Amino acid sequence: MLNIIDQPRYKCALAAMQTIQSIPGAVPILHSGPGCASKLNDNSGSGGHFAPNAYPCSLVSEKEVVFGGIKKLRNTVENALNVMDAQLFVVISGCTTEIIGDDIQEVAEDFFTIERPVIWAKTPGFKGNNYLGHDWILKSIFEQYLTKLETKPKIKGLVNIFAGTPQQDPFWLGNLRELEKLIKSIGLISNTIFGAGRSLENIKKIRQAEYTILVSPWVGSESAEYLEKEFDIPLLKYPVLPIGAAETSKFLRTVGEFCHADKDLVEKVIREKESEYYYYLERFADTLLETGLLGKRFSIVSEAQYTLAITKFLVNDLGFFPLTQFITDDTPEKYRNKITEEFKKLNYDISAEVEWSTDGNAIHKKIKALDFEGIPLIIGSYWEKEIAKEIKGRYVNISYPVINRLVINGSIAGYSGGLKLLEDIYSA
Repeated sequence: MLNIIDQPRYKCALAAMQTIQSIPGAVPILHSGPGCASKLNDNSGSGGHFAPNAYPCSLVSEKEVVFGGIKKLRNTVENALNVMDAQLFVVISGCTTEIIGDDIQEVAEDFFTIERPVIWAKTPGFKGNNYLGHDWILKSIFEQYLTKLETKPKIKGLVNIFAGTPQQDPFWLGNLRELEKLIKSIGLISNTIFGAGRSLENIKKIRQAEYTILVSPWVGSESAEYLEKEFDIPLLKYPVLPIGAAETSKFLRTVGEFCHADKDLVEKVIREKESEYYYYLERFADTLLETGLLGKRFSIVSEAQYTLAITKFLVNDLGFFPLTQFITDDTPEKYRNKITEEFKKLNYDISAEVEWSTDGNAIHKKIKALDFEGIPLIIGSYWEKEIAKEIKGRYVNISYPVINRLVINGSIAGYSGGLKLLEDIYSA
């Protein structure tokens, strides 16, 4: 039986066009109807190699549905190569073109060159959401481009880092840069492919890395596992985005051990970072604990990444108590047990109940029934604003859709990210 999705928290797989746009020098070529592209590219800071709305699209119409759209796609790809100054082109398909059976693989392979690669990925909405689409894009790049490059020597200490879903996660780039800084602080070299200052050269270096680190409960697993299997790059899947001192110190020790970093350096960095972190907390301890403006019980409505990470931060660093936590990204069943186990690994023998749901209305009804024993704290998307107001609670918008705040290069990862998140919670 099909379910109605009220207050959606994600988009269809074709919206993974934003993953492509987040790679400098890369351009998506959409084989879809014009409505799909205009609806999915919500202009929420997507940017990319060109303006957010400057991307080729085959503009499939009723004629192509009847007679096929391959000829139109070929013309679109050829014109894109002629007029767009890009390094990487990725042809992606929508529902209509997948249903009529257009072969985007054949077209992409006809235009492919090592100098200006044209690759393809099937991303119809009926196959999944943009979290899955993000993974399919990355795997397509690795499978269709990296495998064709000449083998080069490994670069000592080089680590590939993947975390968050570009554009879908409002803090995606800030968090990624913070993770880079953490990796660098313990003597390793980071390699990322998203955001300013990156290029096709960073993609080429992926094969030269000694290790890959995926910071995610599940998103990106398929592509990261492909790197490990195909290119023999050891993979560390760290399921929790580190926020605050407890998880960030654990993250650094785990990464240091996995990547054979200098243990003395790792511990030195942790001592220095924790000292600074707790200095700030102690300065504002009276303000945070004695004003009565913050309740001690909370509920989060977000994707698995933030629901898990922020729960650990609020419990382990601040002593808050979790009520039911709601995960809204339609996490595949095969990952749910491990994520549930992570919610049991909290300090003070505390565990949090987890519920998976894509229905915002049903979630809000359950939030109303929770006993917060004080001022409720609700953390989630813009959709949670009204329910927080209704139950007279505090509200913080940290995940898609983000409407009532602007995030440019903000981060909630790491030691500094934990302090920033605390500022946001208190300011609410």
